[in-house]
Amino acid sequence: MEWSFMFFVNSIMLGVGLAMDAFSVSMANGLNETNMKKGKMLSVAGVFAFFQALMPMIGWICVHTIVQYFTSFEKFIPWIALILLLFIGGKMLIDGIRNKDSEEEKHGVGIAALLVQGVATSIDALSVGFTIAEYNWIMALVAAVIIAVVTFAICMAGIAIGKKFGTKLSNKAQIFGGVILIIIGIEIFVTGIFG
Repeated sequence: MEWSFMFFVNSIMLGVGLAMDAFSVSMANGLNETNMKKGKMLSVAGVFAFFQALMPMIGWICVHTIVQYFTSFEKFIPWIALILLLFIGGKMLIDGIRNKDSEEEKHGVGIAALLVQGVATSIDALSVGFTIAEYNWIMALVAAVIIAVVTFAICMAGIAIGKKFGTKLSNKAQIFGGVILIIIGIEIFVTGIFG
């Protein structure tokens, strides 16, 4: 593969496609934490961008080193994403139902939950390593950086949208955010198993 305009277009489109789950989860985080400060918004988007760049690179490395082991692991990716997102979404849903009538301030997503969300929404990007297998390592790294930048921008938009609507939804936002995460987990699972 050579450097070309299409390389950049393909990398951007790959970034958009991979970022959709992270966008939805970012929106759920914004719904849950309507007073999220700019620094935390940057951190949340940064975590998603990091994992969206890391996973294709890990996949690329697997293709070039231990491909026979990776293919046997690939069938577990939808299950892992489903379990992680059901756990986080279920916890948000339960907390939202428990605090339904409470006006107290929500804590928002913690670092542990954010890392789980980052892995869960990007684990399917491991297989992107196969699609960029013909790239040399510099091109693969550039593609991963482009994916990260696109993901970062999309996640910032998701958080902003979630914050805006979270204010309007009041206490139902946490329940809605949990439902979104559960739906994303099921979508990743169904697509990975049947698609």
